[in-house]
Amino acid sequence: MDIEDRVLQTKRPNARGAQAPPAHGPYLATRSGAPVVPPTPTAIIYCEGNFARIDGKTANGLVRHSQAYRIVSVIDSTHNGRDSGEVLDNAPNGIPVLRDIETAIANEATIPDTLIYGMAPSDGKLSAEDRGVVLDAIAFGMNIVSGLHEYLGDDPEIAAVAAFGNVTIRDIRKPRPGKDMRLFDGSVADVEAIRIAVLGTDCAIGKRTTATVLTNALNAAGIRTVLIGTGQTGLMQGAKYGVAMDAVPPQFCCGELERVILAASRDERPEVIVIEGQGALSHPAFCTSAFILRGSQPQAVILQHAPARAHRCDFPGMAMPDPAREIALIEAFADTRVIGVTINHEDMAEADLDATITRCRRDLALPVSDALARPAADLVAMVLAACPGLRENRVLAAQ
Repeated sequence: MDIEDRVLQTKRPNARGAQAPPAHGPYLATRSGAPVVPPTPTAIIYCEGNFARIDGKTANGLVRHSQAYRIVSVIDSTHNGRDSGEVLDNAPNGIPVLRDIETAIANEATIPDTLIYGMAPSDGKLSAEDRGVVLDAIAFGMNIVSGLHEYLGDDPEIAAVAAFGNVTIRDIRKPRPGKDMRLFDGSVADVEAIRIAVLGTDCAIGKRTTATVLTNALNAAGIRTVLIGTGQTGLMQGAKYGVAMDAVPPQFCCGELERVILAASRDERPEVIVIEGQGALSHPAFCTSAFILRGSQPQAVILQHAPARAHRCDFPGMAMPDPAREIALIEAFADTRVIGVTINHEDMAEADLDATITRCRRDLALPVSDALARPAADLVAMVLAACPGLRENRVLAAQ
């Protein structure tokens, strides 16, 4: 099928035109000068065979939290007809999981604006089957958002079809031009906000979710907090400040992270800056944790751990590290301290989670909680215990 046929052979005739991807900037103004807030783009998440699994972490995160897009459905035939919240967290959220793109589009009164590629395969590449779904979405007039290492906007076929159909392709992991990248210069040390990095003992372990819950909880407690995204999912969710660390040349990783932290500090004047972690410092397949520690120079670290996970994600011959050893490594590698541990309760019953939290508190002599299964106030208490100045600031503000 040639480009013109691919676009003209749409399944439904009322496809809407392209809508630009979300951008942070001034809103349009009416003649009276009142700002006009653009509607949040609607999106279908494609996650065939991987929703609620490790490689579906992008879809999982977007279903739980998204400021940039209003998620209307998830595509995964293995969970067809179920509520995505029930599949993911045993709590309905009204977002259905449907079997294919045609069913997902037919489920809406109008064609959604965007198809989000919701998977993070280890090779970072698009399969032949997934390519067909992307091309079908473009034919329907939908914009494409992808966090793959393979940039869809550089793919000749996909780019040509998108240009003919007047839709946009947003490659989240595509870094800024090299001429614009920034080298680390140590300016982050002048940032007044307390910087807290959420690191982990493995990849795809819940660092971003914990960082998001922590940020929201601190803001709700009256502590001005900004989240720095460091991966594709956080940027898709709408993180105002962030950089996809694993797509930046190593020479510039620390400087690019420092750049967005400085911008957040300057623009938002936060009391706390939370930095999303990537990979694990001890994991030989990743170097991003090292760059995050160097580039953000955090005063504190919260460690995310999955006790029931037997081996590293995608590495069956590599056992999970003991959290005490990971803590020792982090504190030896950087001038920081681990102030608490958060648990990923995958494959754990409630009784197991209770026992694990109790045991970890005893063995590690640190506060321990679970960002999803325990009150968010536990995370706030964890931070206030380690950073008493924040508590004093709250008291002074109340007076």
